[in-house]
Amino acid sequence: MKAMVLDAPHQPLVLRDLPKPSPDAGQVLIEVTACGVCRTDLHIVDGELPARDHGIVPGHEVVGIVRATGTGVKDIEIGQRVGVPWLGWTCGTCDYCRSGRENLCDRARFTGYDLPGGYAEFVTADARYTFPLPEGLPDAEAAPLLCAGLIGHRCLRKAGDARRIGIYGFGAAAHILAQVAHWEGRELYAFTRPGDHAAQTFARSHGALWAGGSDEPCPVALDAAVLFAPVGALVPAALRAVRKGGTVVCGGIHMSDIPSFPYEILWGERNVVSVANLTRADGEEFLEIAAAVPVRTTIETFALDDANRALESLRNGTLTGAAVLTPSSA
Repeated sequence: MKAMVLDAPHQPLVLRDLPKPSPDAGQVLIEVTACGVCRTDLHIVDGELPARDHGIVPGHEVVGIVRATGTGVKDIEIGQRVGVPWLGWTCGTCDYCRSGRENLCDRARFTGYDLPGGYAEFVTADARYTFPLPEGLPDAEAAPLLCAGLIGHRCLRKAGDARRIGIYGFGAAAHILAQVAHWEGRELYAFTRPGDHAAQTFARSHGALWAGGSDEPCPVALDAAVLFAPVGALVPAALRAVRKGGTVVCGGIHMSDIPSFPYEILWGERNVVSVANLTRADGEEFLEIAAAVPVRTTIETFALDDANRALESLRNGTLTGAAVLTPSSA
């Protein structure tokens, strides 16, 4: 099979011929029809997450068709369309796993990082972390649901019953969260890179009542803010924008250092929380909601061997919505 491989951080991915994998016990073999390009992939390629001592096939917004199953797999059928997210394996026995917080498992393994990912024609995945996908979205449009959608959903739940929500960084995750939040009757206010009028127009097209640069004051006091941009300096900015009792949710797996800030902008029972990974319950709940809304994603497709250009587009902020690879076998 063809796959794009990262040999070392700060290097371009290389197209290689690799052996087609076979599923072990509890796994499924998936023919990849689409794989989203996520900012976490960029953090791996750019060395912002710890390097692994093996070549990495990135990609954790995987959509494909089950072609084979290992022993012990009961609830997934050959020929079924499924999705594979970032969290790819957990131990199932630690305190976190046994208390419904498997997203915090210390032994967790992640798709496209510890485990082979979807920048390939085929991938194996743990059946426990493989989700049947709802009908209604083509494969490429469904791919961003597997991380941008899931993490956005968990961020929205961390915001509680907040009515007025600010979103910092309006890209793949934000445009999905915006649709769900609007469906739930919430108000949205979008903050983009200063001067990024295209992103502001994109945000308004997805229901934002106001859209401006991250250096501009919000016209209303927010109940919560969700940060998708991995910029630590936005945490104090968001704290200033939320009212007393409000919550700032940091949705990224990596963020630049948060600068010092005066206690007065935290005081008043404001909260700063982070979102780590996802649980299977998140996946099941969100995919039902996505079908009910229904969520529609804005994407730009790239060939598998064009993954480096897709990553560069994400790095430069020139994408509208999400980038998605479509392997040639699809």
